[in-house]
Amino acid sequence: MKKYLLAIVFLSATVLSGYAQEEEVQSPWTRTSEMSFTFSQVSLTNWAAGGEGSVALNAMGNFALNYKEGNNSWQNKLELGYGLVKPGDEIIKKSDDKIYFESKYGRKASEKLDWTALLSFRSQFVEGYDYPDDAEKVLLSNFLAPGYLNFSVGINWKPVEYFSVFFGPATPKLTIVNDQVLAEKGAFGVEPGEKTRFEFGGLAKLNFKKDIFENVNLASNLELYSNYLKNPQNIDIIWDVMVFMKINDFLSANITTNLLYDDDIMITDADGNVGPRVQFKEILGVGLTFKF
Repeated sequence: MKKYLLAIVFLSATVLSGYAQEEEVQSPWTRTSEMSFTFSQVSLTNWAAGGEGSVALNAMGNFALNYKEGNNSWQNKLELGYGLVKPGDEIIKKSDDKIYFESKYGRKASEKLDWTALLSFRSQFVEGYDYPDDAEKVLLSNFLAPGYLNFSVGINWKPVEYFSVFFGPATPKLTIVNDQVLAEKGAFGVEPGEKTRFEFGGLAKLNFKKDIFENVNLASNLELYSNYLKNPQNIDIIWDVMVFMKINDFLSANITTNLLYDDDIMITDADGNVGPRVQFKEILGVGLTFKF
């Protein structure tokens, strides 16, 4: 009798174990986490051609938590970035600062088309300054100054695994300037003294991510926004591009570019002219990458 009981217990444990493993394999949730740290240094001694030494450190983190089962999908991603640079004998300055969160829910309408709701948030961690010659530093930005909050309802077309297009014809957008000094200046398009600005318009997002060569991945995210309430012909642009090159399991190289244009953000150029400008940033780094 004991032998039969032991056999039944063993068989039950085996079945439950196999079922648990099957459930784990077939879980609708997937998670990815990646962090990279890059460092660069330029040192010059008696360098006849001139120049200036510098030290730079950048950190980036990309995290994703996705759900897919049946006709439903839910994609969540968090992108973080922060960098510091010390040119020559100058003080340490910020070179990169990014917080971006996106949550996208989709309900399948056809094989390549989803009805989609999208929520996104963009800001930075700490203060950003301008450093005029022979003058005190000038505050340009801060945490939640600006902060951008979008909510959009529309359709998502994904003809292939590595490319998708989202269009949301009804997209409220909230610009936050939660810093009194910047709010009083009317920074980032808010009315002077106000801390928020509401817009309502249309949003288009184009996403591409693919291995273009062995161990070389290209990711491009283009966001276009038109405010129906004011100057809808002036399109806000956010275009992020990253080329990731894997050297081995830990070493990697990456090139990141960010292009921004917002008709409501006034920038003063070298000649003192004030107006909207194309903003561009490029970061090249070689360093350590960790996936977990």
